[in-house]
Amino acid sequence: MSDDDLQAIIEFRRVGSVLKVIAVDPATGIEVSMVGDPRYSQQELGRLAARKLRYVLDKKAGKA
Repeated sequence: MSDDDLQAIIEFRRVGSVLKVIAVDPATGIEVSMVGDPRYSQQELGRLAARKLRYVLDKKAGKA
């Protein structure tokens, strides 16, 4: 499964001078977070958060 196939809930929160991005897998409830530069688009930051979520899900499944 690629990052494009991953269904995730993405949330953005401004924290001071950075943007906190939270990605949640609705099937398992597994959540990851990261901080990013707010100059990047939400689409790009969301893609990176989904990529991190995919890594964590694969690692928990023993694929990484």
